[in-house]
Amino acid sequence: MPSFVITGVSRGIGYEFLRQYSSDRNNTVVGIVRNKPATDKKLAEDPDLKGRTNIHILQADVTNYNALKAAAEDTAKITGGSLDYIIANAGIVTQFDAYDPIGKLGDRPELVTKTLRDLFEVNVIANVHLFNLFMPLILKGQDKKVIVISSGFADPVFTNKYDVTPGSLYSASKAAINMIVAKYSAQYKQDGVLFLAICPGMVEVGHYKDATPEQIQRVGGLMAKFVEYAPHFKGPDTPEQSVTAMRSVIANASIEKGYGGDFVSHYGNKQWL
Repeated sequence: MPSFVITGVSRGIGYEFLRQYSSDRNNTVVGIVRNKPATDKKLAEDPDLKGRTNIHILQADVTNYNALKAAAEDTAKITGGSLDYIIANAGIVTQFDAYDPIGKLGDRPELVTKTLRDLFEVNVIANVHLFNLFMPLILKGQDKKVIVISSGFADPVFTNKYDVTPGSLYSASKAAINMIVAKYSAQYKQDGVLFLAICPGMVEVGHYKDATPEQIQRVGGLMAKFVEYAPHFKGPDTPEQSVTAMRSVIANASIEKGYGGDFVSHYGNKQWL
């Protein structure tokens, strides 16, 4: 009976991972959220999820080490002391750097500093603590897979070839977590633990819903570059489409196939869109 810990399941990609993995009643799915009452209410009102007894919601802000430690202890009680999968989905996408190139951000140095600190605290540091705290459970699991949701924006080749300027600070945090994944893989590969970073593609989760007309125009320029990069690109995927594709990659990936410590797309390669 495979067991999963998924962070950030209150909405978007995390919620869809929760929905899809829990559809198999043989799976035990533990979701970690900041607001358990709100998530419990959402699940209770979801006609597909409200009767699934294999879902367990735990409250922990991923930036709170003691809360994560308690979540690891509670997970051990739920799963019997082992864990097969971690899906490190929780993260933040900042609006401050979403539209302007990095040089323009220098007009607000205090906000640059704060944004970088927030991004690295959630997207990098929190995951280091998550992995360290849950590793004893993973080492006792069967499948032993640790998956991080990353971003194609972290690929310097893609950035340089197409002069992709938005999201500079966010991209840096995702590039950092990709290296963290590689370092964990270097340590735990010999124990049979697969560490893998996956880009979900472009997914419609409302990141641009509050954009100004000027910002929307800049997004249009970015979309044009996406089409140049991937002529088949027709727009963002739904969370369901993205998670379905990523689950296929996760199921297929193994150390033996060379995925250990790698950074791939929802196609299982370096095609980000």
